[in-house]
This record gives sequence, C-alpha cells and structure tokens, in this order.
Amino acid sequence: MMSSDRVRLEDAHVRLEPLSTDHVDALTHAANEDRSTYDLAPVPRDQTAMRAYVDAALADRAAIPFAIVAKAPAERVVGSMRFMNLEWWTWPAGPVRAEGEPRRRDAGDPPDVVEIGHVWLARSAQRTVVNSAACLLLMRHAFEAWRVNRLVLKTDARNERSRAAIHRVGGVFEGILRQHQPAADGIVRDTAMFSITRAEWPAVERRLDAAVKRPS
Repeated sequence: MMSSDRVRLEDAHVRLEPLSTDHVDALTHAANEDRSTYDLAPVPRDQTAMRAYVDAALADRAAIPFAIVAKAPAERVVGSMRFMNLEWWTWPAGPVRAEGEPRRRDAGDPPDVVEIGHVWLARSAQRTVVNSAACLLLMRHAFEAWRVNRLVLKTDARNERSRAAIHRVGGVFEGILRQHQPAADGIVRDTAMFSITRAEWPAVERRLDAAVKRPS
C-alpha cells in the first residue's frame, strides 16, 4: 500500500488523521452518541467490536483509513472514513491520446480509481459542515495529488439518508448493483452506485467549497 499517502489532511473545520488503535476509545464514544441512524451501516457498537474494526481497516492493504476530528466547538473524534478499492488500470501501449493523461503502470504509482467508503459520523456531526469538509479533503487529494480518473461512492440501496448525503457531496447516481454484497443487517443487499469523474471534479469542488464556507 502507498504508505507515503497516510498523511494528515485538514482545513479550518476538520482534520483527517491516519487511523490507529489510539482512536478506539474516542470512536466508540462517538458511535454511541445515538445509534438510531446506523440501522443500515456497519458501525461498531462497543470497544471490542471497534478494536476489531480498526484492526481490520489497518490490515486492509487496499485501504487508507482515517479518523475524522471535528475542530469546533472543541476538538473531538467524530467518526471515520477511508480510501478503499484502489485500482490501477492496464493502459494500452502507444502514445497518450488525452493530453496530460497520467499513465500508471503498477501499485507504486498513484491509482486510476479510488473509492471513498466506510464513512460514518457521530449523530451530533451528521448534517453539519463536517461531512462536506471531510469529503472535500479526500476528494482534493484524490483528484489533485493522485489525479484519479474516477472516484466511487456507494451505499446500501435502502439507505435513503446515505444516498442523499452522497448526492449532496456531488456523487452522480449510476444505478443499482443487484444482490451485490452482505448488508449490515445480514441480508444480501442491493448497492446504489455513485461516482465523480475527473471532468466533473472542478464543478463538484466549487459547490463543496461554497458549502464548507457557507455560514452555519
């Protein structure tokens, strides 16, 4: 995995810290503020489950996980998110057709595609500037530092709250993958797929930047 990219990202509202076992207690507290919004999200309930969750995230060589720290009114850990499912395409030989198009050859290069996933927030941080600011930080890193071609976001098709949140941060709905993977409640779920392409990124960035700067 690209360990050099396990960096802190921050702005005036949030800081994204590389996830570690030191975050377990604070994440457990955040996850138990109010669990009424986690019916369809696999958010650990207790310290034992949270430690297993963090350990699994750190062991995933295809992921770069972060703890989300809100800066106001006082600094506190309010959730987690991660880059995941990084993809490196096999490019055809020959000249580059699109001017400036980066060509990746192996896992030592930045990825062509990345997903932002496992996003969850404490109840008090939901529908605040925190989600928009955190997503903006990760998207800027993906599109400007890595120059990815495509950024993926997905959720349980039944999770209207999550689908609305993805739409608010600029995700374009692509369709439903039927019977796609196990869900948090134990069924095999349909998955709602969203993405942002590099061509769409400037407009998405302007909209998100304006949302982050808008007075509360």
